[in-house]
Formats: sequence, C-alpha cells, structure tokens
Amino acid sequence: MYIHHKNIITAGLPVDSAAKAIIFLHGRGASAAEILSLNQHLQVNDAALFAPQATNHSWYPYSFMAPVTENQPALDSALSVLKALVEEIEAQGIPQNKIFFVGFSQGACLTLEYVSRNAGRYGGVVAFTGGLIGDQLDLSNYSGDFNQTPILISTGDPDPHVPVSRVNESKKILEEMNAQVTVSIYPGRVHTISKAELELARTLVFQITNS
Repeated sequence: MYIHHKNIITAGLPVDSAAKAIIFLHGRGASAAEILSLNQHLQVNDAALFAPQATNHSWYPYSFMAPVTENQPALDSALSVLKALVEEIEAQGIPQNKIFFVGFSQGACLTLEYVSRNAGRYGGVVAFTGGLIGDQLDLSNYSGDFNQTPILISTGDPDPHVPVSRVNESKKILEEMNAQVTVSIYPGRVHTISKAELELARTLVFQITNS
C-alpha cells in the first residue's frame, strides 16, 4: 500500500513489501522528483521512497543561518510535514530504525533539524551540504538519543550557503546525542552532490558495497 498525499511523491517498493523507507528532501528551488532521482545513484532496491514537495520549492524563506523567528511559520510547518510522514510510515509497519533520510542543501538542513528534534535510532541520515538551523543553535530544541544512528554530513569548502564551521558545530551536537557522525569536506567543490559523496552514503549509511 502506498501513502498518498498530493505533495508527496512515492517510488520504489510499496510500503507493505519494503524492508526500509527513505525520505528524500529537496533543496531550495528544486523539486521532489529531482531529489527522488538520486536513488538511481544510491541504488537502494529494498526501500519505499518518499519525497515531500515544498510549497513554492522552498521549505523556509531565508538562509538556514538566519534567526529562526524569521523562518517561521514555514520552518515549523516543514517539520510537521516530516513528523506526519514518519508517523504514517511507522503506522504502515516500517519501524523507526528502518527509516532513512537523504537531504540536499536546504533539505539537508531540514533533515538534520528534524532528526535532532526527534532523536532516536533511525536507519541512517545523509545530509548533503547541510547543518542545524538558526543564527545561534538552541540546544533546548534537541532531545532524544540517536543510539548510534549513522549520520553523514558533507559540504564544499567554501560552500556559498553552508559554512564548514556550522557543519562542525552540528557534528558536535549530534555526537553528544549519541549519533555516529561522519563529516566529509570537499575543497573547491561547487554546490552540488558529487559521485564521491554518493559512494560514501552508499557504504556508510546504506551499507551497500560494490560487489
């Protein structure tokens, strides 16, 4: 059975025959269909795939480094979309430890913010160019125990949107919440997802090795 929402695209296996679920979150100006096509490179074949579409192709209006109040109410709305989707996937029989997240840029920031506010043992988290949200990070927003969930955060150095300093700051918070965090920095890489990052995600988070 598929989960149907007008703003969520699904692909991969039907939920009731999938071993895991992956939630893909697109970046600003992009689409759910575009981020979903990443699975052609990740090649996770035993999963139900979900990609919510942000209104006007943006999860929140300003930079993720802006004061959180400036990105409201859009940010809370985006987080609630994710929460409802996760709950629905769990209700269809896929447990939290088999739910994975893959986000790019704005979607990567939203991914990290969501899982840190709702920490638990997820299947894994991939944040291609992202960090936790806010001009200052409010530790009181983050709760739970990741119980060694594998999390990959990557970025270019320099990246026009995501400073390496915020990636490192995010890593520290996630590790204090018992996540197994890998940070990968790519000097001179433009704002995109490289083949090396996709390969890292396959091996580190999805445990897929090339046979």
